Amino acid sequence: MNSVILFSIVIAYFSVLLGIAFYTSRHSNNESFFIGNRSSKWWLVAFGMIGTSLSGMTFISVPGTVGKMGFDYFQVVIGYWLGYFVVAFVLLPLYYRLNLTSIYTYLEGRLGIASYKTGALFFILSRTLGATLRLYLVIKVLEKFVLQDIGISFEVTAIVILGLILLYTYRGGVKTIVWTDTLQTTFMLLALIICVIYIMHAMNFNFGEAWQAMQQKGYTKMINTDVNSPSFFLKQILGGAFITIGMTGLDQEMMQKNISVSNVKDSKKNMITFCFVLLVANFIFLLLGGLLYLYAEANGIAAVKDDIFPMIALKSGLPFFITVCFIIGLISALFPSADGALTALTSSYCIDIIGLRKRTDLTEQQQKRKRLIVHNTFAILFLACIFIFRAVDNGSLIQLLLVVAGYTYGPLLALFAFGILTKRHVKNELVPIMCIIAPVFCYILKQHDTAWLGGYVIGTELLIINATITFILLLCISKKDGILNVNV
Repeated sequence: MNSVILFSIVIAYFSVLLGIAFYTSRHSNNESFFIGNRSSKWWLVAFGMIGTSLSGMTFISVPGTVGKMGFDYFQVVIGYWLGYFVVAFVLLPLYYRLNLTSIYTYLEGRLGIASYKTGALFFILSRTLGATLRLYLVIKVLEKFVLQDIGISFEVTAIVILGLILLYTYRGGVKTIVWTDTLQTTFMLLALIICVIYIMHAMNFNFGEAWQAMQQKGYTKMINTDVNSPSFFLKQILGGAFITIGMTGLDQEMMQKNISVSNVKDSKKNMITFCFVLLVANFIFLLLGGLLYLYAEANGIAAVKDDIFPMIALKSGLPFFITVCFIIGLISALFPSADGALTALTSSYCIDIIGLRKRTDLTEQQQKRKRLIVHNTFAILFLACIFIFRAVDNGSLIQLLLVVAGYTYGPLLALFAFGILTKRHVKNELVPIMCIIAPVFCYILKQHDTAWLGGYVIGTELLIINATITFILLLCISKKDGILNVNV
């Protein structure tokens, strides 16, 4: 009976999203889809971006890491926080000065067409893998703990959820997502706070007592000083900063929302506000993780990693309203990362790869039809990736997400760094080759790091290593002479 009620809540939630999509997409055009007509309110974007950045991955996996790693992940979060300042004060002014719709068009003016296409393709690869990994995790939890009880399979769940995401994004794009993300962030944070408060109450803890109990178990350990450890604090902080620069500042999905704000001053306010709230939100997720492990031990619940939060919320006999809060929080965490990614990938492919906005031979309606074909194609690709991740799932996906980011965002980071920090010109046709060589070399290095590096284990700094190698390779195929196309 409870599973039927929970399923009904999911359907009702979708109905609300579809209502918002219908209202916000009235009189929409291609500019609404791509950049929201540059009329988004900065505070709405800031709040909505929290849901996009946290995602279902954070909602499930971050609490699950506490049992083995303590608060180590907060080192990465500190790095994220530092990286947002680089995005706000270096990248956003550049994007606004050049009046970009796709941020990768910067690479075309600065380095050439091959660099531009390479950057866009690396974004498409990165965001497709990252978004579908997050999407897969939430679908897995819904299927395992709710839907299989009423006979709905993983495959059907995945198809229906992607179909519903298509329904509320295909017309309004960014204009719609700014509003739906705000709603979903609100529900997700409320669910998080309610769960923390209830578990502390159930264990008769105030905050001080809860913190002391977590300290005794080693859950609050935050700073790792072992240089050879993959979670050494300098690795984590530096890796986190560069992950933010790559996954936010050089990511069309995240920047598409930011540059939909009318001016750079408000866009900077959005970014700084967002980074402080995100710092607090991640700390609360880690606090929840510690509480969940204490509760599991006290009640004889055998669950670890990604299963601990859903197991306690859905299968441990907690009051039904906590189960409802968890489900609402989970689906609220799911959609900001999936709907924004689908929209951004459609935008990037249409603008960067097929040059849709430059097609003067096509009417607005013809461009819209092509955009919808691309949008639907990416939804099918998402579905294929979800099924692949199901086959390779190892039980803790947050670390896999960071590894994927290290391989795919490294070349993108190097391309922008090379364009901004140097005045050199590359041999353009060799750029794609260099951007493939670097991740391949990094993969080989990662497989043999302990043997080749004297026991040193590569962690989140993989992205920095990848970007550095790509940057050096770009230097090798560059020269000083030539005329800059863009004044940076």
